[in-house]
Order: sequence, then structure tokens, then C-alpha cells
Amino acid sequence: MDIQQTLTEEFHLRTAQVNSVIQLLDDGNTIPFIARYRKEQTGSLDDQVLRELAERLTYLRNLDETREKYR
Repeated sequence: MDIQQTLTEEFHLRTAQVNSVIQLLDDGNTIPFIARYRKEQTGSLDDQVLRELAERLTYLRNLDETREKYR
């Protein structure tokens, strides 16, 4: 499953935005920090969209892990 593509389609965002948010989250940045100080990287996404995207990212990653585990 291509998680980045799934998130891009579900949230109607550009691929670069989704990739930036994923990278920032993976680097340990918090949602408030990203919303306030990384607007240039995320295309000015607000904290609500960032939070929903982060939750969906976690869900999709866990789903992928579970699928691999039971293959």
C-alpha cells in the first residue's frame, strides 16, 4: 500500500505537502510546532488537518504492519 498516495487522495492535498508532513512527524515534531513554524513546508495546513492526517497516517501504518504480520 502506498500510504503517501492514499493520504494525498483522501485529504485532497499535493504530494509534496503530504511528504513534508510525514517527514516532519517522523522527525519527532509536534502538530502545534508544525502548524506554527513549518507553514512553508506544509503549504500552511492548519492544526486540525495536520492532526487528522497524523491520525490517519498512524492508522494506515498499523494496518500495513498487521497485513504483513499475517501474510
